[in-house]
Amino acid sequence: QVRVVESGGGLVQSGGSLRLSCVASGFTLDDYGIGWFRQVPGKERETVATIACDDGTPWYAKSMKGRFTISRDVAKNTVYLQMNGLKSEDTAVYYCAASLWCTASTPKEHEYWGQGTQVTVSL
Repeated sequence: QVRVVESGGGLVQSGGSLRLSCVASGFTLDDYGIGWFRQVPGKERETVATIACDDGTPWYAKSMKGRFTISRDVAKNTVYLQMNGLKSEDTAVYYCAASLWCTASTPKEHEYWGQGTQVTVSL
């Protein structure tokens, strides 16, 4: 059974850092692309970053580039999202998702979703 579980969210002050983890089970990171997404109430879910299954190539949304880093540990079957320089507008529920498409980038292209983890950035 394909499953992803996120953790690491919480409350942090503006300018602070958090690291989110996404533990995959039922598949390996060599076979599925993984993406991090976020959503705030009333808005569409947006892509934060993705990592390709074959060579681990990362992709970032423009507003996150330079502040966020996606990485993976294949041995632990875990994908990370290191978030630095957090801003109040980064407050959202962050989701991890897996895709059979190695280089998937949009939410619709990802089939398997975690339950989400709340990130709140205070001023």
